[in-house]
Amino acid sequence: MHDKNELCEKIRKLYPDIGECGIDIRVEYDLDQRAWVVYLKKDQRELKTFLEDSDADLCMDNKQCVSLGIEIAQLRDNIQRL
Repeated sequence: MHDKNELCEKIRKLYPDIGECGIDIRVEYDLDQRAWVVYLKKDQRELKTFLEDSDADLCMDNKQCVSLGIEIAQLRDNIQRL
């Protein structure tokens, strides 16, 4: 399993506008859900999505980032519309 800083940096590489256009990112591991939780915050609004371990690991190992990419793109688009 990778750590939250590695996952956060991977997301920033996939979406360089996160963190630069007023959208903050935070990643935590939820033991109850057994999944990564990615939080995006813009101004006073915060949204989150869950990423399965297997999807995060595939992306971190540079094998497949489709699932992670779709989740983060949807989350980013939703928070920009709020």
